[in-house]
Amino acid sequence: MKISHYFEFEDHVTGGIHESVVHQRKMLDRLDVEYTVEPTLDADVFHCNLMGPRSVWYATRARSRGVPVVANTHVTAEDFGDSFRFTNALAKPLRPYLRWAYGLADALVCPSEYNRRLIETYTDAPTTVISNGVDREKLEGFESLEAEYRERYDLSPPTVFLVGHVIKRKGLETFVELARRLPELDFAWFGPLDLSLKGRETTALIEDSPDNCTFTGFVDDIRGAYAAGDIFCFPTHEENEGIALLEAMTAGKPLLVRDIETFSWLEDGEDCLKVADSGVRGFVDALERLREPTLRNRLGTNAARRSEEFSLSTVANRYQSLYEEVA
Repeated sequence: MKISHYFEFEDHVTGGIHESVVHQRKMLDRLDVEYTVEPTLDADVFHCNLMGPRSVWYATRARSRGVPVVANTHVTAEDFGDSFRFTNALAKPLRPYLRWAYGLADALVCPSEYNRRLIETYTDAPTTVISNGVDREKLEGFESLEAEYRERYDLSPPTVFLVGHVIKRKGLETFVELARRLPELDFAWFGPLDLSLKGRETTALIEDSPDNCTFTGFVDDIRGAYAAGDIFCFPTHEENEGIALLEAMTAGKPLLVRDIETFSWLEDGEDCLKVADSGVRGFVDALERLREPTLRNRLGTNAARRSEEFSLSTVANRYQSLYEEVA
């Protein structure tokens, strides 16, 4: 079996979508499945990760030639807003476009049950849930970087942290306000920080953040983030899955998340703490509880154990089954 595993805009897209594609190709290597990263109809399956114009062109022709099309549903109108400059304006017309584009697929790969339920409001194309997975090997040895990264960013434990692009949708306003209300704690957001891509409101939140709130920008070794951070605080308003969250779990970090449908599979008080209210007060109270090392250790240990079901070796077999099914 040969797969055309295509990632349109591969040289420009970063963040979770890029990481997901990296994971998929590592899984294909593990399975010893023949694949090309070029778009071609000379394959048994055409698999695309972003439904841009070129992907749609190939998907349309693949269907006419009897080549099955698989597409990942990384993008929805719901999670496109409050991301970068102009994305709010584009979110509304994006939904009808995605309805049409995702409808070209013979099988849609959704990273979570929440994403699948959402996608089923777009199209009746068959869906299957396959996690983006977590690359456990990528984090090996992260503990050795703790002193270096704490010193680099002047962080003292317990440090509240987040990993990923700094965007409003991921709870930027809450993160900054928490730092303001808890000046005795250090807060660090590890991730790309290109202000030219941010809207004015996002830029203002970053520039006006308190001294105990650090935005590191791009870090050369992401393992350093998980070494220097103690409490993974993820107040995101909308998420399809969250690879950084899976990585934090793998690193044995306690999770503090907003109680949204995406995280319904997490168990409050077991592998995380969830905050149900839309304000900041609940997060403040939860962080006060997480100052207790015993609670942090228990939640982190349970999270690490739970993360094993998302390993690439576990997820890989689901891709193989899907390819065999559609082909």
